[in-house]
This record gives sequence, structure tokens and C-alpha cells, in this order.
Amino acid sequence: MATAKQVSTWKLNGILPDEFYDEPEGLEDGMRQIPVIVEISHMLTRFFENDPTVIVSATDFIFYDRTNGNRRVAPDIYVVFGVDAERIRQELPNYWAWEVGKAPDFALEVASETTARNDLEGKRDLYARLGVTEYWRLDRTGGEYYGEPLVGERLVDSEYQRYEIRYGADGSVEAHSELLGLNFRWDGLAFDVIDPQTGKTIDAAITEREARLEAEVRAESAEARAESAEARERELLEEIAHLRGKLDRN
Repeated sequence: MATAKQVSTWKLNGILPDEFYDEPEGLEDGMRQIPVIVEISHMLTRFFENDPTVIVSATDFIFYDRTNGNRRVAPDIYVVFGVDAERIRQELPNYWAWEVGKAPDFALEVASETTARNDLEGKRDLYARLGVTEYWRLDRTGGEYYGEPLVGERLVDSEYQRYEIRYGADGSVEAHSELLGLNFRWDGLAFDVIDPQTGKTIDAAITEREARLEAEVRAESAEARAESAEARERELLEEIAHLRGKLDRN
């Protein structure tokens, strides 16, 4: 398990930005990104929920310059490993990288018309400078904004290198995140996060429902086998009784 980093209590002795930040303007098409962001962030949150050294968050600001609070970036989803997750949530107003001691390890953007260019250029360059290990981009349109539905990159020597994309016979595309140990998949309609060991979604609602259905099937099968065994037992007892009757008559 990763060793948790410590963060100072900002309310008492943390370092505030020299210049506080202004309120950002809203995105014109932000609402169109929300369903994908909520779904994937929820899946990742449930997947890592029992690890106190992992933070999964969505649409929060990452502040990376102590001297200027306006220098910030808001990944649609980000993941941080090796930190005291609960203490950071309780004691920091936002993700202040200088207090935590590191930038997020993973960032994911969901494409929109107003954000696509910045995701492909400005944010990509910034994440590389900050040392974000993996940068993923999902285009829910199938490629209208990014040119392709799914891209995953890993930082190597300060440059992002693309992960291999696997294409399925059904038209799906899939790539593996070394950092998360999970696969991202686009089936032509929607995105999913896959456990490569099982080949199934990590969506807890689906996996729990499948487990219940499998348990019901097993129970029904066991009941059917029991009923079949009882019926066979009755048949044998009747056959034995019939044979005994014939022997008695003889």
C-alpha cells in the first residue's frame, strides 16, 4: 500500500495563496459533459473507496501556484495516490498542490465543443509540466471534438506517449490504464470502466445486480435439483414397492 503523505492544517499554519482567486466563468455546454463525468467518477470512487490513500474527485480546482490563486486547472476527473485523503478533504478548501506536496497522478477530460481545443493543447501541456502521470480524453460523440473517442497517455521523460488502443469486432475501442489497473472502453454509444481480470464493468450497481441474479439462479438450480432428486426417490420407492408386491404374490 502506498505511504500517505501528510498535509499541514491550513487553517492554522498552511500557506495561503499570495493572490486570491476570482470566480471562473461557466462553460456554455458544461451540462452535456455532466452525465459521463458523474458516471465514471462514481465508478472510480466506489472502486477505490476502501483505500484511505486515494482521492477521486470531479470538476474540482487544482491550484498549483502558491503565489497566484488564479493559476488553477479543473480536470473533469482526477485521481491522487499516496496521500492522506480524509485529512486533505477535511482541512483544505481546494486541492492546493503546494500543501499536498504533489499534483494529481491521473487526469481525465470529457470533450465538449468549448473545451476540446484547450484539452488537446493547453491542458495537455500543463498536465505534463505539473507531472500528471496519466492523461485521458473521452469524446462522447465518438470523435467529433477530439478526432477519436478514446485516448490515454502516460508521461515519459516529460512527454506524453499514447497507450495502445484495441479495436473490437463489434466496433468498440478499449485501452488499459497502467496507473489505475483498469480499462476504459467505448462501445459506440457509451463509456465504461472494465476490470481486465474479469472483463466486466466495475460499475457497482451492475456487478451487485449480476451477483444477485447469479445467486438466484444458483438457488433455483439447487431447488430444481432437490425437487428432481425427490421425484426420482419417489419413483424408486414406488418401483421397490411394486417389486416387493410381485415377490409377495409369488
